[in-house]
Amino acid sequence: MADLFENPAGLDGFEFIEFSAPEKGMLEPVFETMGFVKIARHRSKDVELWRQGGINLITNYEPKSAAWYFAREHGPSACGMGFRVRDARAAYRHLLDQGAEPVHVETGPMELRIPGIRGIGSSIIYLIDRYGEEEDDLNIYDIDFNYLPGVDRYPEGCGFQLIDHLTHNVYGGRMAYWADYYEKLFNFQEIRFFDIKGEYTGLTSKALTAPDGKIRIPLNEEGEGGKGQIEEFLRAYNGEGIQHIALICDDLVACWDRLKEKGVPFMTAPPDTYYKMLDERLPGHGEPVEELQKRGILLDGTTEGGEPRLLLQIFAEPRIGPVFFEFIQRKGDYKEGFGEGNFKALFESIERDQVERGVLKV
Repeated sequence: MADLFENPAGLDGFEFIEFSAPEKGMLEPVFETMGFVKIARHRSKDVELWRQGGINLITNYEPKSAAWYFAREHGPSACGMGFRVRDARAAYRHLLDQGAEPVHVETGPMELRIPGIRGIGSSIIYLIDRYGEEEDDLNIYDIDFNYLPGVDRYPEGCGFQLIDHLTHNVYGGRMAYWADYYEKLFNFQEIRFFDIKGEYTGLTSKALTAPDGKIRIPLNEEGEGGKGQIEEFLRAYNGEGIQHIALICDDLVACWDRLKEKGVPFMTAPPDTYYKMLDERLPGHGEPVEELQKRGILLDGTTEGGEPRLLLQIFAEPRIGPVFFEFIQRKGDYKEGFGEGNFKALFESIERDQVERGVLKV
């Protein structure tokens, strides 16, 4: 996607997500079942690189590191993320000028002195300008890591290619603060806002996208009344943080089959009425409803104005504390949706199911 608007920090997508946990071995089985392969170890630290397609996940168990301290407070968690930038020094200067909190990351996942700033829940946002954009260019892993012998450096895994977005859960009343954080520092812009209400709980979500069009961060806040999924996350996580990470592919049905074969546990599938309503909600969508239903895959988007623009999505159960992964496919140049239509559709389909079973009298 071409630049959407001014890009003062020179953003160019996600480089990695950094994870930690109180004990080694709590993260690796989760990555393996999703098709990630351990391809490298740090030369001197207890840090490893896992990859699938163009997605890099880092495990950091280095004692007394920022990640180690983060895991002591939050348990198994996503403790940092790397943003690619054209010029790390220039980006860092810009961010400090805009009021970002500098972080000294000598104990980070690299030997290189990579500039960083404080992010959501005291996590770290690293600024990376060595990411091998050209075939012969060195990247940060070439410098700091030893690749494992005989391992493909770019494994296909289950077929996921990039990080599409990651979501932050924030305390009530804090959505405006974090929206301002990303807008002021990086010039993120709001592209979606929705307020979902169930019978008992709800949530408010504001979706932001970066000027490069490659980094998307929805912010979720508990609805009025509380006691919903956001509040539960904040208690379990002991604070604000990254709630889920969405991985994108070209064929979600095929990828789902690979994930299932590897043993990924998925969240509960929607009731049959959800799929009965698909043609009504998205007329002419053209997707194989029986195949989606068999796998519990959700469908959202629009079929108005010609070619359908669709989002296929499914969620894995949380296995890194309360943090979980989402798997998606975008079709027909549908770049800005996050499945918000599915929330309302799920609520309505559950109610229709209750009517059909005689539980709800109308």
